[in-house]
Amino acid sequence: MVQPLQNISVGNSQEQTTQKFSGRDSVHAASNVCSTPYGESIIRIDHLTKIFKNQRTVIAVDDVTFDVKRGEIFGLLGPNGAGKSTIIRMLTTLLRPTSGTACVDTYDISNNPEKIRSIIGVCPQNSTLDVELTAYDNLEFYGKLVNVPDGALDDRIWQLLEMTELADRAHMKVQTFSGGMRRKLEIVRAFIHHPLILFLDEPTIGLDPESRREVWQQISKLNEEKTTIILTTHYMDEAEKLCQRIAFVDRGRLIALDILDNLKRLIPEGDLIEIGFERINEEVLSAIRENSLINSVEVKEGRLHISAKNGSMVLPAIVAIFEKFSLPMSSISIHSPSLEDVFIYLTGKKLDDPSNGENQPSGRRKTP
Repeated sequence: MVQPLQNISVGNSQEQTTQKFSGRDSVHAASNVCSTPYGESIIRIDHLTKIFKNQRTVIAVDDVTFDVKRGEIFGLLGPNGAGKSTIIRMLTTLLRPTSGTACVDTYDISNNPEKIRSIIGVCPQNSTLDVELTAYDNLEFYGKLVNVPDGALDDRIWQLLEMTELADRAHMKVQTFSGGMRRKLEIVRAFIHHPLILFLDEPTIGLDPESRREVWQQISKLNEEKTTIILTTHYMDEAEKLCQRIAFVDRGRLIALDILDNLKRLIPEGDLIEIGFERINEEVLSAIRENSLINSVEVKEGRLHISAKNGSMVLPAIVAIFEKFSLPMSSISIHSPSLEDVFIYLTGKKLDDPSNGENQPSGRRKTP
């Protein structure tokens, strides 16, 4: 069960042994740790910290520890400025950490950047497609950059164009493409060399709803090829749709990590069940309250409002009580907590709160 703690080490918790390194010894020790495959985890992050010092000290990533499992779609969620992109930039060797370390497959991010770059694909927030080139030319140029063999490159390009349903536009300039088409092309471009891990940083930002759904389908197709995908996003519906596990980051700190259902169970109020009725009596209310999974029962404006820890499990018992007392129900609805609700519970703020994007000054914020 997930816990909203300052530092969370997630993975095979019964078997995992986290080692801490500091100073000059960390470089050699971390390299030795990374050289040994680590069970089902393909990424292991250990007390990773990034501090920027300019006119003031900003802790962009603050002592983060977690694992990513091989083959999963892992969601990294949080508001703008939370530290998601900084974590990705360190894992993809574009930034060196201030302290801590991370292993990507069997390579250390500080000691083996070239090895790591050969096994990953990256799709950044901002488009890097050459809009004056065709879709085919963009893929060909990038394929040569990442050393896809010439004899295999043409077949690979057409395979990816078919996957994105862009084969009929292969020789059209990218400047004629819609936003969704460009994004799909950019995602598969990062996948052209069959990377073990694909990093997608806000892949659907700025897209319309239909284009977002098309990109979601594309991401799912790539994951079917056993590729591990790290997805950063501040769209909660995107994470719910795609991710097997989800991590919440706020102001550089990892505040919660687990599967979707467990994250939603963090909220004590649980699911909300609403039942419309023509009449009700105290006997019915007392019988409902006896269920140990029910937190509260209220009658408001001709509707019964029930807070329960597991709404789908509780509902049949509630229906049975109404039937026992021969009381008809006019409507039934269940509302489960959303990821947005979980974020509010953990931080006390909405995801789109303007203060969420503020850089964190020197020091540590109070943990919820």
